[in-house]
Amino acid sequence: MPTPKKRTTRSKRDMRRAHDFLTPNTSVKCANCGSLKLPHVVCSSCGYYKGEEVVVVKN
Repeated sequence: MPTPKKRTTRSKRDMRRAHDFLTPNTSVKCANCGSLKLPHVVCSSCGYYKGEEVVVVKN
């Protein structure tokens, strides 16, 4: 099995690992009902998006 001829530098190693971290999902309060929802998405609780009822939600 081949072995590396040169040691990987800290810079190269860290550049490779730059995308390994996880970011938490962002959530915003719905302007209509106040529940948490994803940004730019219709609220799953009330069905409103940008102040207009887009989807009729069955409870």
